[in-house]
Amino acid sequence: MATRDVENQPVLGTPDDFPDRPRRGGRLVVHVVIGVLVAIVAGGWGYVMWSMTAGGSEAPAQVVSFHVESANRAEITFEVYKPDDRVAVCRIRALDVYHGEVGSKEVRIPAGEGSKQIKESLDTSGEATSVHIQYCNLV
Repeated sequence: MATRDVENQPVLGTPDDFPDRPRRGGRLVVHVVIGVLVAIVAGGWGYVMWSMTAGGSEAPAQVVSFHVESANRAEITFEVYKPDDRVAVCRIRALDVYHGEVGSKEVRIPAGEGSKQIKESLDTSGEATSVHIQYCNLV
């Protein structure tokens, strides 16, 4: 029967077999500290992302159509949605087949005009395959 008790004992012993080993404590404290650090980092990241979009500095815009007139000229028609009393600046870009920029232009939409459809021509250094709005910001 004594051999049977040895078979049921843990291989590495039990905590009572090592009286000089300190008791394991403080796990809760470690988990709370890690949780607080994660919350601070997540909150900081959320604040940074929120502050980048806060203030409404972007004017929504969408492409209505674009047309490549020749190897060195393209045309875009786009619509900008902005408040009547604000000025907007939009940057339009023409890209080639390899997605390289072959032309760009900044277009200023003055105050006093609200949402507006705009048609702009763009000189290019090569044949464009697409024209898009990179950004439209309120100034």
